[in-house]
This record gives sequence, C-alpha cells and structure tokens, in this order.
Amino acid sequence: MKLFGKLLWAGTLSAMVALSTSAFADGKSTLKIGYVEGWDDSVATSNVAARIIEKKLGYQVQLVPVAAGIMWQGVARGDLDATLSAWLPATHAAYYDQFKSKVEDVGVNFPDAKIGLIVPADLPENSIPDLAGHKADFDGRIVGIDAGAGVMKKTDEAIKAYNLDYKLMPSSGSAMTSELAREVHAKKPIIVTGWAPHWMFAKWKLKFLEDPKKVYGGAEHVDNIINPGLDQKAPPVVAFLKKFQWKPGEIDSVMLAIQNGSKPDAAADAWIAAHGDRVNDWVQGAQ
Repeated sequence: MKLFGKLLWAGTLSAMVALSTSAFADGKSTLKIGYVEGWDDSVATSNVAARIIEKKLGYQVQLVPVAAGIMWQGVARGDLDATLSAWLPATHAAYYDQFKSKVEDVGVNFPDAKIGLIVPADLPENSIPDLAGHKADFDGRIVGIDAGAGVMKKTDEAIKAYNLDYKLMPSSGSAMTSELAREVHAKKPIIVTGWAPHWMFAKWKLKFLEDPKKVYGGAEHVDNIINPGLDQKAPPVVAFLKKFQWKPGEIDSVMLAIQNGSKPDAAADAWIAAHGDRVNDWVQGAQ
C-alpha cells in the first residue's frame, strides 16, 4: 500500500477507535458497519439495517463511511464488523479474491444488481455498440463517478472492447446525477455510468445499454460480509443479516426519500415503521 493509503487508513482507523469505545449498559459492544457514503444503495441499506439492529436486537451501531477498498480491508482486519455493500461477483471481485479467507459472506441483501452504461429510455440507442456512430450526439462524453469505482474500471474496459472514441469523465455520484437531471430536463442525450439499485430509476425513465460482450458482467448481487469474529461477538446480528434481503422495489423509497432531503436515519425509521411485517420476518429467531 502506498504511503498515502497507509496514512488514510491510519486516520480512518484512529477515528473509528475514538468513536467506538462506548457500549450499552448490558455489556454489548458497539458494532461498526462500513459503507460507501457516495453510494445511495449503500447508505439506504446500511441505515435500515443499523436501525433494526439497534431497535430490535439491542446493539449500538456505528456507521463508518469509507472507500470500497478500505471497507473490505477493515472487515478483514476486524476494525469493521460488517459491510452490507459488497458487489459480487464482478464489481468487487478483486477485493473478494484478496480478502475471502478473512471474511464471511452471510447472504445476499439485494439480488439482481447491475452496473453499466445508462441513457434516457427514449433514446434510439439500445446497446453499447450503437454508440460508435453517434459520438456527436453525446459530445463524445460518458459522465462517470469516482475514478476508482468498479463501474469506472469496467467502463475503461468497455471503451476499449467496443473501440469507442469517447472520453470517460470522472466526477462523483452526486455530480453525475446532477448532470443527468439537467440533460433529462433539457431533453438532451447523455450517457452515464450507473448501477441498480439507484433512486434515479424511480425519478426518471432510464435504461441500461445492452452489453453483448459482457464487459460489465451479468446480473450481480449485493452481499452482507462480516468479520468471522462477529459470530461470537453478536450472534443475533449474524442471524438477522443472514435473513435481511430486499424485495424488488423496496429499497427505492428509502433512497428517494434521502435524495429528497430526509436524513438517512429518519428515512430508515419511516420505512421500518411502515413495514413492520417485513422487519419481523428478518429478526424472527434472532432476538
């Protein structure tokens, strides 16, 4: 790891240790769940799970925002107890290969996840090869997110695989959706790197471009990954995480509420209050 990476990890670890010394009066340790702050699904899922763990299982939870690589390393080292943001088998394949002997995958929380290139649904382009002859329509640009993100690496590969004369523009998740909003409102063509689940599909009519060469892989899933020590530290939480899985469309309202200005924990509380039966199914046998 480069010096900057070591310093970043050391700073992150110090902050986590400083903030996580508290415990409940009954002796239960504070649990640390890592998530990626710029990923809307990661924020929504992590907050809903954290509030259920606190309200129903009686453990205090600290949500720790970290980059994806640090998130995986943190769980492997035991500095984080879990993450609910593992994109497998393709997007986080390198992280999984590196740390699989030191972590435990306890189940899928979102099936049928996907990454790829996204355009407004009313555009005539339906597949990535269609972009080759329409560079001028898109100003030769693909609007991306954080430079180190898995979907960005795959998009670099796609540009080469499909011989596209397009420039991939790094930005951030929020900057990407802001530009998407402007172009959709103006009814102008735009290509963005994206993924599902994401609130933008609930707000605008969008579509993934078909990827005949499977550069982005097939359907993915988002998994709950824990440090093996959590099995002894908090067995009820592990039992809950093994059952915690979204049904199609469930996470959308949480993500959209956060996007529209609700605080993540408030959006999570509102969803939990409105879906008592689902929550009871998840925690049954874990309490």
